[in-house]
Amino acid sequence: MAPEVNDKLPRIVTKLPGPKARQIVENDHRYISPSYTRSYPLVVERASGAIVEDVDGNRFLDFSAGIAVCATGHCHPDVVHAIQQQTAKLIHMSGTDFYYSLMPDVARKLESLMPDRGEWRCFFGNSGAEAIEAAMKLARYKTGRWQFIAFQGSFHGRTMGALSLTSSKPIQRKGFGPLVPGVTHVPYPNPYRCPLDHEHQSCGAACAKYIEDVVFKTTVNPEEVAAIVIETVQGEGGYVVPPEDFLIELERIARKYGILIVADEVQCGMGRTGKMFAFEHFDFHPDIVALAKGIASGMPLGAVIARSEIMDWPPGAHASTFGGNPICLAAAAETIRLLEEQYVANAATIGEFMKSRLEGLMSKHAVIGDVRGLGLMLGAEIVKDRHTREKATALRDAIVTDCFKRGLVILGAGPSTVRFSPPLVIDEEQAAFAVNTFSESLSALAD
Repeated sequence: MAPEVNDKLPRIVTKLPGPKARQIVENDHRYISPSYTRSYPLVVERASGAIVEDVDGNRFLDFSAGIAVCATGHCHPDVVHAIQQQTAKLIHMSGTDFYYSLMPDVARKLESLMPDRGEWRCFFGNSGAEAIEAAMKLARYKTGRWQFIAFQGSFHGRTMGALSLTSSKPIQRKGFGPLVPGVTHVPYPNPYRCPLDHEHQSCGAACAKYIEDVVFKTTVNPEEVAAIVIETVQGEGGYVVPPEDFLIELERIARKYGILIVADEVQCGMGRTGKMFAFEHFDFHPDIVALAKGIASGMPLGAVIARSEIMDWPPGAHASTFGGNPICLAAAAETIRLLEEQYVANAATIGEFMKSRLEGLMSKHAVIGDVRGLGLMLGAEIVKDRHTREKATALRDAIVTDCFKRGLVILGAGPSTVRFSPPLVIDEEQAAFAVNTFSESLSALAD
């Protein structure tokens, strides 16, 4: 009798990459822009839940979720049904020039999720970068100011405005200058390794005060700053959770000088951290929120939510032909329902389970310098030495590739962090498999 197959876990049946995958990778190298960043040769043909299958029949447990996009898992049947129904009725009409009910319906739902229950308006685009671009324009329009404060290690997108805020890797900016002027980057606090060498207990407030005490006195006049743009939890920078006193002090500074706060929740929003929005974990109150990724379970949709008194620009000030596409909005409406009813709570529960398991590995593997994160936005920093905290980038990259060969799809973040950002539908068995596989890779490569 053949052994029973667990359809929730990986099954590798060929050498990786398999023959079909190798051919597709070769074609890709010939015809596709080399600017894409591929960590290893995963060639996906189909996916369901947290499992993806490649063209050779190998099955993998996906702990990348399409880079934190597939919040309700791959091809959730309710989302698929909503897409199919909407496709049969209306594919496109352009909300720039015409009306359809899905736009105010989804906007009303997003407003209801904002914790202060105030009046908010939405602008819909196609991506996180577009959401950031819209937020930058709105902040400049509303304040009449032109400068921005952003953070080292941040990632806000690759279009020119968003790229001007981004400060994650030099390669992302190299060769594209001059960028949009008026952006000043300041340190983002990391209690594990404070960029300004503050003590652990004072890292947060001290890093925020650096803006007022140093930047505003030497570099930027605060009366010219339109907005402070911040990832509530840093994504590409290494899944860094800021101290709460940092965000409290940052908000105090913004209010003092009449500066708007733009929270980039593109990666950390929509349930990823175990709450609908990451800023709900803190006493932090943004004026403008940028969303994308998990908002529509894989369909291209971005959204800017701003307080109504801020989003008061006139017709023609900003628009998008495809933004708020009916099919994407139908997917978003169903995604939000599923997140509210099941998966935000699941992210909190399974995230706590998984984080404790990852922390437990630190006593076994000396190369794990830090485990951090909220919900199912978790990072494990890989170091050469836990005392000096020297980053081990090459080892981190080798671990990511080795886990792929073992059937686990993960990615890196920051210089030396392994990130775990699975679909929010995973269970304890899948979380335990991911942690065990990660541990096996560490034993093989580092111990």
